[in-house]
Amino acid sequence: MNENTLSIRLERVAAHVPAGARLADIGSDHGYLPVALMRRGLISAAVAGEVASTPFHAATRTVRDNDLLQRISVRLADGLAAIRPEDHITAISLCGMGGETIRDILDNGKAHLSGAERLILQPNGGEQPLRLWLMQNGYRILNEEVLQEGRFHYEIIVAERAESVTYSELELYFGPLQMRTRSPAFLAKWQHKLRHKRKTLAQLAHAQQALPDAKVQELTQQARWISELLAFDILHAV
Repeated sequence: MNENTLSIRLERVAAHVPAGARLADIGSDHGYLPVALMRRGLISAAVAGEVASTPFHAATRTVRDNDLLQRISVRLADGLAAIRPEDHITAISLCGMGGETIRDILDNGKAHLSGAERLILQPNGGEQPLRLWLMQNGYRILNEEVLQEGRFHYEIIVAERAESVTYSELELYFGPLQMRTRSPAFLAKWQHKLRHKRKTLAQLAHAQQALPDAKVQELTQQARWISELLAFDILHAV
């Protein structure tokens, strides 16, 4: 993967960035996403933020090698602290981190959010707490999808500030829009998850050191939710 050829995952993230956006890519790594979008003429300006020096220097090198230092600002900063008011950011992407990490970056960086930005989030797990944060902070989920790249399933969540919305426990767990569309990748992800949770529960039943009852109950409930979701899909496919 490079600025010329994005991964399937980043291509799908790129598809949700509005045309002409002023993008802040937080945790930009090599800066491939903002550089690719700028080279394609799809964004007007960008900030590539990194908290660690090695990826910061890698992103700087990518931007410099593509002669884009005047249009993409690479900044060493913690989370949304990379964003300045004069950037007039209209879209923020956070990709390749756990959902809890993305949630914490958003929560710790609230002062840097104007409320007018589109959030394009690609969590590696932890989607439920991330959706809960979005709901509690006045964001509505506009789009979401599951995609498979290699042996891994990834989720993309797109949200904007809107009138307050309330999602149920199931919607927070599975994704309110994905529960309706039920794409093949979505169903494949949850079939895999169900096998894993059943295996874990079977191992716990024979384990000498028991997990706390609350954790076992949580796993059992999740396995039941997934079973019911998949059974519903099979029933309505007949």
